[in-house]
Amino acid sequence: MLQQPPPSFSIRGATSPRKLWMASRRSFEILLPFLTILTLASSSSSSSSSSPFPFSPRHGSSVSSRRFWIEDDMFWKDDRPFRIIGGDVHYFRIVPEYWRDRLLRAKALGLNTIQTYVPWNLHEPQPQRWNFEGIADLESFLELAQELGFLVMLRAGPYICAEWDLGGFPAWLLAIQPPLNLRSSDSTFLSFVDRWWGTLLPKVAPLLYANGGPVIMVQVENEFGSFGDDRNYLHHLVDLARRHLGTDTILYTTDGGSKDTLEKGTIPEKDIFAAVDFTTGDDPWPIFKLQKKYNLPGKSPPLSAEFYTGWLTHWGENIATTDANFTAKALQRILSLNGSAVLYMAHGGTNFGFFSGANTGQNESDYKPDLTSYDYDAPIKEYGDVDNPKFKALSRVIHKYTRRSVRQFPLLIERASYGPLKVRKIVSLFEVLYAVCDPMKVLETEQPVAMELAGQMSGFLLYVSEYSGKKANSVLSIPKVHDRAQVFVACSLDGIKNPTYVGVIERWSNKKLAIPNLKCSCNTSLFIMVENMGRINYGPYIYDRKGILSAVTVDGSILQRWKHYPITFDGLGNLSRLSVIKLLPGAIANKLSISASLNNHLKKAFSSESMSEEPAFYEAHFTLDPENEIKDTFISFRGWNKGIAFVNNFNIGRFWPLAGPQCTLYVPAPILQHGRNVIVILELHSPNPELTIDLVEDPDFSCGLKRPSKL
Repeated sequence: MLQQPPPSFSIRGATSPRKLWMASRRSFEILLPFLTILTLASSSSSSSSSSPFPFSPRHGSSVSSRRFWIEDDMFWKDDRPFRIIGGDVHYFRIVPEYWRDRLLRAKALGLNTIQTYVPWNLHEPQPQRWNFEGIADLESFLELAQELGFLVMLRAGPYICAEWDLGGFPAWLLAIQPPLNLRSSDSTFLSFVDRWWGTLLPKVAPLLYANGGPVIMVQVENEFGSFGDDRNYLHHLVDLARRHLGTDTILYTTDGGSKDTLEKGTIPEKDIFAAVDFTTGDDPWPIFKLQKKYNLPGKSPPLSAEFYTGWLTHWGENIATTDANFTAKALQRILSLNGSAVLYMAHGGTNFGFFSGANTGQNESDYKPDLTSYDYDAPIKEYGDVDNPKFKALSRVIHKYTRRSVRQFPLLIERASYGPLKVRKIVSLFEVLYAVCDPMKVLETEQPVAMELAGQMSGFLLYVSEYSGKKANSVLSIPKVHDRAQVFVACSLDGIKNPTYVGVIERWSNKKLAIPNLKCSCNTSLFIMVENMGRINYGPYIYDRKGILSAVTVDGSILQRWKHYPITFDGLGNLSRLSVIKLLPGAIANKLSISASLNNHLKKAFSSESMSEEPAFYEAHFTLDPENEIKDTFISFRGWNKGIAFVNNFNIGRFWPLAGPQCTLYVPAPILQHGRNVIVILELHSPNPELTIDLVEDPDFSCGLKRPSKL
């Protein structure tokens, strides 16, 4: 919120830029007829008369004392030169209760500017179903940043990368037919972009610096020069932004510091400021010199818009770290010659839920999914710690060049080791398919379809078909699956006691599976549980549909007639209350046209006694004394295999200690509650043999001996 209203206003109660802007807009709408008359009268008496409008009609206010602009290759703020020393802090990777804490730590680091992306998929998870509440309350985050004295650089996209699912694009864009050309001037794609920015940017407009808010710059796209060269697309985004934000707002691009990327990603002809990013430790000044060629004369203050304080980590890799002193010296090289820099990241945070992205190597099969943790080896750790060498080293450098006294930061949020917890198995996922799958959304097709086309945008999709298994050993082939398929078989009629777990087919290894002959008297049922492990967020393979993307063959014969069961997790609170194990209740079975015999078979086939390698739900609970403070903690999944975890119905993310390196999942205190707390785990394979988890005080990134298969 504003510390004090702009001088143009004295509106009681209008304490935020949004309220001030709305109030001034209402005033303008009331005055508009009278101002129009004055304009006509003025123009009839003198063609050179000045405009009678006391403020810009586009924004509804003129806060003349507030201005941020570029001139003489410098940033200027309120008639004084300004150096940006900023850092990325992403609101969507932090529970809202901790926004203030993390920003205060960024303040103590010495930062004067916060940069954040805006992920489209968070705010429009389904077409025109808008979400700007809770962790998605962008406006409140921006106002809080201003209250704490920050300026803001807003990375509005529509593509953001960010190691975020599909680079921030909503997955439902992949279900549009005919397929869209993302990040292009495809007219259908642009129509969705227009609708998105038509919702987002009017929320940003009252928060612009000139309107009393903190936003000094808005980014157009992100590192487009590393992807394509569609100038019409970039020009469309610029025109759209200008339409909503006005002509005085600084728009900027960010691209790698090479001639090729800057040639394709910058828009100097539109007076769009071109910022650069480059590897930490590179000599910045040749790159800043190159940057000037892609800005208008006098419009190129040297800015590293992504100064890397650390790096990302994929599952199966060692945790990425960078030396604190090396990083601090690299920052000093920029600041010593009056350059500007934005730390990426100042605070990384967490990829809660199913939002973590993925990268690729040489081809789309060389798939590298990101960890749940987005700690990034940043100076402010995932859980808020600042008592580390990197924070101290960077803080010394920053305060040397800002010449400000070191600010105190809030006390470290305490963490607790709530100890080992006994876990009990609740039920197999197959046993409660009706509870985790909306029967009205089950899709039947001749060939398997992608998750997005089946209406499943994240998580898991179960594919079911049948084949005639007469050979001693059959061979299953799925040439293209994204990303990981667990395969089960069972006989299709009553009388079969034990279903069989066959194995896993993975995107990065794509092996065939041998299927044992169950000696069924009828057809054999095939169950393929496919996990979406995060869509590619960067590079040429971003068009990353999930699920089974090819024909499925058994002994060379293509299987026909598939049912698709989208798995949701809305009913987790009811799992522990299930007293009778059922796969599908009779009413639902009738709706799905599933025969009574098959329904009975499925209930038997997936009984808990018959499964050894099965997706199953497990539960643990613990009680927090109301007289004690609730503290952060981490859940250690050492000894477990792979899955997802929920704490009090909040999806804290994926775990995969077998691959590593991440062993623990972060549980912020605001997710917990006094009294009973419930942890629900979906383990995709086998649990810890001791059926325990451990709530520990510290994060652990030492799991995994080596990358499984090629991963």
